[in-house]
Amino acid sequence: MTGRLPNFCFIGPDKAGSTWLHEVLIRRPDVFLTPAKDLYFFDRYFDRGVDWYAHQFAGARPEHKVVGEVCQDYLFHPEAARRMRRTLGPDVRLMVTIREPAARAFSSYLYMLKQGQQPGTFREALDGRPELLEHGRYGSALRRYLDQFDRSCLHVSVFDDLVDDPQAFVTAVVDWLGLAPFTLDASELGARLPASQARSKVLARVARGMADWARENDRAGAVGVVKRSALTQRLLYRRLEERPRLGAGEAAYVRAALEPEIVEVEQSFGVALRERWGWPTAP
Repeated sequence: MTGRLPNFCFIGPDKAGSTWLHEVLIRRPDVFLTPAKDLYFFDRYFDRGVDWYAHQFAGARPEHKVVGEVCQDYLFHPEAARRMRRTLGPDVRLMVTIREPAARAFSSYLYMLKQGQQPGTFREALDGRPELLEHGRYGSALRRYLDQFDRSCLHVSVFDDLVDDPQAFVTAVVDWLGLAPFTLDASELGARLPASQARSKVLARVARGMADWARENDRAGAVGVVKRSALTQRLLYRRLEERPRLGAGEAAYVRAALEPEIVEVEQSFGVALRERWGWPTAP
């Protein structure tokens, strides 16, 4: 086996700060993250074997106290938790960032538009793209991880904390990881991309297809380098001229569908999410 296996994974969900977290942590001298987010080993590519996975971390050195990856889809794959326990052991540290489900689903919808996809209106997309709701089923997903790992292995953060105070958010993460605290610089504090759309739907589809091909053909590192390029962002995307807005009725629809999932997270982890998000709750 070439390379160390991770002792840390961010497992999801999507549209909850995973790119920002990856870009902040990868700069730290005591952290080794794979250059590309989303190796997808524990969901799509588990058949490549543990030696392939370990090779992705061949660059890790003794000074790297944390070795890990960021993959937003592990949270929802039905076999990922069991595979991670078997491969990484019972003590690996797993991080989840909970985002208000309607806002998360709508952000994912905007990403579809950015990629040049045509999912229709948000309400139509909720019916036609089941992952928009499925990736808000936090309670069911976390239950699978609690079946495999001790509660102390899971760091459940809230996306609102990242938005309100990025420094406090990342300080809590590095404290949980046992790393020395650090101060975010101006670029890290402001590393949020505005909502954008593809300059060319054809180019966006080609770029996405090339990224999928690279991952299928074991070139994930190249994906990370290209995606982080400012030139890539300028060539492929532009600001949304008329950004869609999340309607109250659409938000209520998502809340009604996913409230039992949020209640389960509140009970399992002792966080008052509905109250924080302003959801009406029964007396």
